[in-house]
Amino acid sequence: MEKFDILKKIVKECSEKNGIAEYELYYSENAGIRAETFRDEISAFSSSVGGDLLYRCIVNGKLGYASTQYLDETEMEKLVARAMENASVIEKDEEAIIYGGADPEEYRKVPECTFTMPSAALIRERAMKNRDLLYAADAQIADGTASGASAGMSRTFLFNSNGLDLSSFTGNSGEFFRVVLDNGEEKQTGGESLPNGFDKPDSERIEKINEAITKARAKFGAGTVKSGKYNVVFQNDQMEAILSTFLSAFYADNVQKGLSLLKGKVGEKIAADCITITDDPFSEDNTVQIPFDGEGVPTRCKNVVENGVLKTFLYNLMTAKKDGVETTGNASRGSASIGTRVFTFYINKGEMTREELLKKADNGIYVTAMKGFHAGANAVTGDFSIESEGFILENGEIGAPVKSFTVAGNFFDLLKQISDVDNELDFGGPGGTRIVAPDVLVPGMSVAGE
Repeated sequence: MEKFDILKKIVKECSEKNGIAEYELYYSENAGIRAETFRDEISAFSSSVGGDLLYRCIVNGKLGYASTQYLDETEMEKLVARAMENASVIEKDEEAIIYGGADPEEYRKVPECTFTMPSAALIRERAMKNRDLLYAADAQIADGTASGASAGMSRTFLFNSNGLDLSSFTGNSGEFFRVVLDNGEEKQTGGESLPNGFDKPDSERIEKINEAITKARAKFGAGTVKSGKYNVVFQNDQMEAILSTFLSAFYADNVQKGLSLLKGKVGEKIAADCITITDDPFSEDNTVQIPFDGEGVPTRCKNVVENGVLKTFLYNLMTAKKDGVETTGNASRGSASIGTRVFTFYINKGEMTREELLKKADNGIYVTAMKGFHAGANAVTGDFSIESEGFILENGEIGAPVKSFTVAGNFFDLLKQISDVDNELDFGGPGGTRIVAPDVLVPGMSVAGE
C-alpha cells in the first residue's frame, strides 16, 4: 500500500529524531459485508471497513505503544510522542521485545490471494437467491429458515527498525443455510455452509440444503436415554467444539499464569496414542495462509501433541523468552497487546472409516449436537457437563434420535480415553482460524438421561 510506505518513512524519521533505536509500525485493515434473510426479506445486513495503525517503541527498556485510525502524515509525530509518553509510565518489569528479524528464506511463500471483495448488492442478491432455493427445497420448510452470504478481506503491513518490512492480503466468502422443518407435530433444525462459493453452480447449494434438511428430518421423534456409562462417538463438529473450548490450555501465557493443567508436562503423555494435534498456517484446505504472525515471526507447521505426547506449547516472543525457548510463531495482535492464536489447529485423522468407528461403538451413543459450553465447561480444570442430542447406536448402526441428555467428563481425561478416530476431516467454512477434528470414540463415558 503506497500510503503505508509514506507513513513508515515519516515514522522512521520521527523515531530517529527522538533517539528511539527500536520501534515497530503495524497496520491492519479489514472489510466485511454480511446479509441474512428471514421469510421474504433481508433481516440483517452489515457492512464495515476499518483500519488501525499501531506504533510500538522501546524507551529506557520499557515498551510504549500508541494507535490511531487517522492515516494522515501530520498524525505520525503525535503517534510517536504518545507512545514515548506511554513508555514513561509503564511499570511492568517484563523485558520489552521488538522482533529482530529472520532470514527472508524463512518466510514461506504463500499462494497469491486474488480475492476481489464483492459488492454489497451482490451479497444481498446471493442471500435472497439462497432463500428462494431453501423454500423450494421441501414442503415442510417453516418460518425460522434462514440463509446468508458474507465476504471479508484483510490487509496487514509490518515494518520495524530491525529490518522487517512485511505484508499479507487475505480474503474469503461464505454462505450458510439454516433449515427449520415442521411436520405438524414438532419443529427441528439443520444447517450447512458453503465456503467461497459465489461463483459455484446452484447445484452445489442445493446439495448443501438437502444435507441440512436430512439433518433436521432425522431429529423428528427424538426420545430419551437412561443414565449410565456409554461408548460415546462425538461427531466431528462436536469434537471441534470441545477442542475449541479448551484450546487455551495449550497457550504458553495461560500455562505461565497457572491457568492450564498442562504446566510442566511437555514431553509427557497427555493423550492416547491415536491423538496427534497439529497447528498449520499453510494448510492446503484453508484459503487463508499466513507467512508471519502478529510480531513478524515466520510461521511454521508444528505438532503440538504427537502420538499422545505433548511436544510444545504455543508461544509468542514474550512467553517464549520466559520459558527460554524459541517462539512457535503464534503471536496474535490486538489494538495494543500481543496474545496467542492458532491457524488451522486440528486433530489428525486416523485410518478407520466412520462406519467402522460406529460399529466399534456397538450399542453406544452418537453425539451430534451439544449446547451451553459457555456455562457447562471450565477451561482451566477441563471439567464439562453439556446438554446434548444425537442418536442411539444399535449394534454399531445409527438408530433412533435422542435428546435432553447430558454428557459429562474432563477434557484432559478425555484426550487419554479416546480409543479411535476416523479418517474424515472437514475443513469447510470460510478461511481464517479453524479448529478441526474427526469423529472420535470415547468408551465408557458418563451420560445422564432419564
